[in-house]
Amino acid sequence: MSGDPSDQARSTAVKQLKALGLSTYAARTFVALVSLGEGTAQDVSEVADVPRTRVYDAADELYDRGLVDVKQSSPQRYWAISTETAGRHFEQEFDHRVTVLTDALDELASATRSTEQQGVWTVTGRDTVTERVVDFISVADDEVVYMTAEELLTDEIAECLSTVSDRGVSIRLAEMSQSVESRLEEDVPDAQLFESVWNWSDTPAGRLLMVDQEKTLVSVLVDGNGEHPPEPRDETAIWGTGQTNSLVVVLKALFTWQLDNNRESTNE
Repeated sequence: MSGDPSDQARSTAVKQLKALGLSTYAARTFVALVSLGEGTAQDVSEVADVPRTRVYDAADELYDRGLVDVKQSSPQRYWAISTETAGRHFEQEFDHRVTVLTDALDELASATRSTEQQGVWTVTGRDTVTERVVDFISVADDEVVYMTAEELLTDEIAECLSTVSDRGVSIRLAEMSQSVESRLEEDVPDAQLFESVWNWSDTPAGRLLMVDQEKTLVSVLVDGNGEHPPEPRDETAIWGTGQTNSLVVVLKALFTWQLDNNRESTNE
């Protein structure tokens, strides 16, 4: 692989354009035109790995997507829109596709999806577990009880806790370091802190979450691939929902015991 930064940037751009729906030749043609400013099919072919005869089809695809303009000359010349405009173009297109997708999925979603469930569900990957935590917290109506390793308390989660707290949901958080608690006091001033069940640094525990006493999640930190410094630890979790779900029953008992003990200690 070439060590030239421009080659790396070109390869990255082509890869992302293909992920956004362009054909390989169209992606290569657009990248070539961005670097050229404008050019003929021959110009593109000379700087991109695209046969000259295929540049025309690629340019038609780009024209139909609003990514290039065509000058009716002999030979034809092609002009690529600016990188800023291209970014906005794909962002708007992506947002539209996501909206259409979610609307379609909402129509298909089972009306009983969030009702009583037996057994537990598994989710793996720190970012994916964080998505589930945010998803569960965001729909809270009454109470959120949350214990977490400090490294897993992301800005996204803190913002979500703040949002549901502002609409009247009771937030109970396990005590953490003074710096983190100070941050949470600013983001979630109405949150109530309680003493943690464990010394998190001595265990592989990741997080414990209970929402409205009917949805729970528990995770552990496991050996990872080093993508989450400073430690090469990833995360796996299980979750369940429903008043009689086994995981909900167990964690509800644990949290109730822990919170009751904290109330008794506070009253002594």
